[in-house]
Amino acid sequence: MKNVKIVLVGYMGSGKSTVGRIVANHLNINFLDLDDYIEESENMSIASIFDTKGEIYFRKKEIEYLNKIFSTDDSFVLSLGGGTPCFGENMKLVNDKTLNSFYLNVGINELVNRLLKEKSHRPMISHLQDEELTEFIGKHLFERSFFYNQAHQKIKSNNSTPAEIAEIIVNKLA
Repeated sequence: MKNVKIVLVGYMGSGKSTVGRIVANHLNINFLDLDDYIEESENMSIASIFDTKGEIYFRKKEIEYLNKIFSTDDSFVLSLGGGTPCFGENMKLVNDKTLNSFYLNVGINELVNRLLKEKSHRPMISHLQDEELTEFIGKHLFERSFFYNQAHQKIKSNNSTPAEIAEIIVNKLA
């Protein structure tokens, strides 16, 4: 497969990284997680970047690294951070660079079930009480769905395994 660029968007816990790794492995191409890429490039965690340099700095770097990743001729599967599509012209950039953008659409209840299990590892929600999670996720999804829905393909992934979702993506590649 020559020069395929696949981008996965969706809320945290939607399976972007898990599914992305499976797709990349199946196609024998690189998998990139934008947040991991930023952390490695900046030599600090996303949380530390926010704390020490602020969100504006982070969002500028996010756009810079997104452009850098797309400037290569390499094939890849790229998992965006949950907020990345919602800032600047990020979704326009993604959709201008590839026809293979996929929104992993997971319902609120399923996201709550998934995120309750890993809350302590998610800085954005670790401070919330369990009973606050549903409202928090619902509010965020409402705000972000406009951007997520700009992806070329939408995949309802509530009751599917990561392998099944990966197979759907591979079969839908443009």
